[in-house]
Amino acid sequence: MTARVGVVTFPGSLDDKDAARAVALAGADPVPLWHGDADLKGVDAVVLPGGFSYGDYLRCGAIARFAPLMGELVPAARSGALPVLGICNGFQILAESHLLPGALTRNASLRFVNRDQVLRVENTRTAWTNGYTEGQEILVVLKSGEGCYVADEETLDRLEAEGRVLARYVGEDPNGSYRGIAGVTNEHGNVVGLMPHPEHAVEALTGPSTDGLGFFASILTHLGSRTPAPA
Repeated sequence: MTARVGVVTFPGSLDDKDAARAVALAGADPVPLWHGDADLKGVDAVVLPGGFSYGDYLRCGAIARFAPLMGELVPAARSGALPVLGICNGFQILAESHLLPGALTRNASLRFVNRDQVLRVENTRTAWTNGYTEGQEILVVLKSGEGCYVADEETLDRLEAEGRVLARYVGEDPNGSYRGIAGVTNEHGNVVGLMPHPEHAVEALTGPSTDGLGFFASILTHLGSRTPAPA
């Protein structure tokens, strides 16, 4: 049976169609999920896409965390049962929902950053990164105004010690993120937040590479490896 990956649309989502295309290119069925419906439609995994949910009028992701759909998603993700990938604004929503530690704040330059960016994959044991090799460098797209990852030293040390830093920026830190962190994962490895956009690097015609496709292929490998429930 083909895996079904939900892609959520909030008011202000910009990259939901791109994420759905990436899911389809990887070989899964993208399932549109509306923020106002408290129904995950039985999907196997969920992508929270980039954009400006609710216009970022309060704080990035701060309103979206209260969407009816998130009421269903948060407990399922927290239990470790539901794989969730939050990209850019989706990462901000996961942080606001306390599914991931830390916060995303204004870039150190106070400017919107839009560039091709090299990342080093640090953790390949998650549902979304198992298709990469540890230390692999990939080229994806970074576009954000509030992409600076911050956390207190105790939290950062814990993330380092537990191997929960998912990826780091290679070269100049583009937004001032503490310790060059571009993405993190939860303790179960099912919830991943990534500031850059892998869905914009899945086709040679339109992206800087096809390196981002590995995130979406990885979830299929993860779902395929799960032990079926007893009949």
